[in-house]
Amino acid sequence: MCDIMREKFGQLDILINNAGIVIDKDFADRTVDDWRKTFETNVFAMFNVNKVFRELMTGNSAIVNVSSASGLTAFDTTSVDYDSSKAAINALTINLAKEFAPIRVNAVAPGWVDTDMNKDLPEDYLIEQKENILLKRCAQPEEIAKVVAFLASDDASFVNGTIVLVDGGRR
Repeated sequence: MCDIMREKFGQLDILINNAGIVIDKDFADRTVDDWRKTFETNVFAMFNVNKVFRELMTGNSAIVNVSSASGLTAFDTTSVDYDSSKAAINALTINLAKEFAPIRVNAVAPGWVDTDMNKDLPEDYLIEQKENILLKRCAQPEEIAKVVAFLASDDASFVNGTIVLVDGGRR
């Protein structure tokens, strides 16, 4: 894949890492396989993509990893593996910023976003979660995309190793 990118484009200016799964279960029902699947998708895949494509990036390139508020402030025992994986992404981001400089590496950490990932959650649970958000609503995907675009742009040319929390404010 890297060779194809090199042949077609020469270099990679922007890399956005946005993949994630969540397996909601009570802690007592959680298995090592649940943890493994979550970390393979949320952390190990991001590590591999960053490692493989780093060689195509220059000092003007930017990497934006998508984390979650759950890796910083919004912990829930029914998603302990997800929260842990997103905390790992935050640590990975800060370490890669040091390792890859002058390539900029940052992360965006969204709170609740109105996406398909949340469509099957009970309505009363979502209402309760919105009550804990100061803006009293979930973000729209476009609102998160704008922050990602900023971090990838030249407007953020001196932002590196930062986790930007985009959660509407929490109580």
